[in-house]
Amino acid sequence: MKMNREKVKVAQAEVCETAKKMYSSGLVAGTWGNISSRIDDEYMVITPSGMDYERLNAEDMVVVNMKTFEYEGNLKPSVEVPVHAAVYLDRPTVNGIVHTHSTYALTMATARKPIPPICDDQVQILGGDVRLAAYTMPGSQEMAEAVVGALKDRGGALIANHGAITVGRTLAEAFTGSQVLEKTALIYINTQKIGGPVEISAEDVEFFHEFFMTKYGQK
Repeated sequence: MKMNREKVKVAQAEVCETAKKMYSSGLVAGTWGNISSRIDDEYMVITPSGMDYERLNAEDMVVVNMKTFEYEGNLKPSVEVPVHAAVYLDRPTVNGIVHTHSTYALTMATARKPIPPICDDQVQILGGDVRLAAYTMPGSQEMAEAVVGALKDRGGALIANHGAITVGRTLAEAFTGSQVLEKTALIYINTQKIGGPVEISAEDVEFFHEFFMTKYGQK
């Protein structure tokens, strides 16, 4: 398959910009976390491994073959390539992925507790409860499989003792999802002090998510 180089440039710019937004919004510390965008059914663009977000340029974003993990250029891609690739190959409608180590999501992930459906925006953009992917070695095929399972029919998941991951039809949607997941984790933790949250019914979860996916926003 021949890559569309214009799409590559657009994806590199968007991934770089989103990485800087992720860092400035406090969703990651240091060089942790990673972001990617689908180019087509074979290639993606992902943040490079271990580089300061504030110093990243669009051309530093790495083009990776999702099936072979081969990459272009001199910069190594994020160690989480197998996870991103597995999600894209499993979910054809996903075009952006954001992986964070944000404080409250990581608190829930470290306690190894999923988040029930408790907030309207949570169920709209994430599709319901936030499941927990089992603890596995970062960047491993086992992690990839665990994350794909936890994300089934969902826009976000926790990864035990590791962090959170969100997906979207666009990278912007995935980034919004990461902010919503972090806020939901904080709210869940806060409600433990006052008796715990009241969950949203399955019927309302389905209605809200369907509305978000088909009717929300401008055409």
